[in-house]
Amino acid sequence: MSLMNIFDLSGTALTAQSTRLDAISANMANSQVVASTPEEAYRARLPVFATLFGDSFNQAEIAGVEVRDIVESKVPVEERYEPDHPMANEQGFVYEANVNMVEEMANMISASKSYTSNVEVMRTSKQLLQRTLSIGS
Repeated sequence: MSLMNIFDLSGTALTAQSTRLDAISANMANSQVVASTPEEAYRARLPVFATLFGDSFNQAEIAGVEVRDIVESKVPVEERYEPDHPMANEQGFVYEANVNMVEEMANMISASKSYTSNVEVMRTSKQLLQRTLSIGS
């Protein structure tokens, strides 16, 4: 893998982690939203990543990562009895979003660290290229 390919690889990782952080932000923002039916309740969004492969001299080589899809969590929404709530159905139930704030915080820390690591990879690669160019002068 050439030094220039590292920028492409890290760039795809930055884009993927940015999408992940956006999904986490949306999940956290909607964590307290309630609905009248389970179908209307907010469901946590989860990005699905896939490895991209390139072909260099007939050998598989990792070329990056992409976001294949953003799917909804399959965790069931929680039913809560609150007959005085304006969103309560005829039986007095509201349905909470299936967002687990502890998981979202852990995911946010992980995504943030991954993003920062890829920025550092790009910064180090840039410094190596600059030093390589300065050797000849």
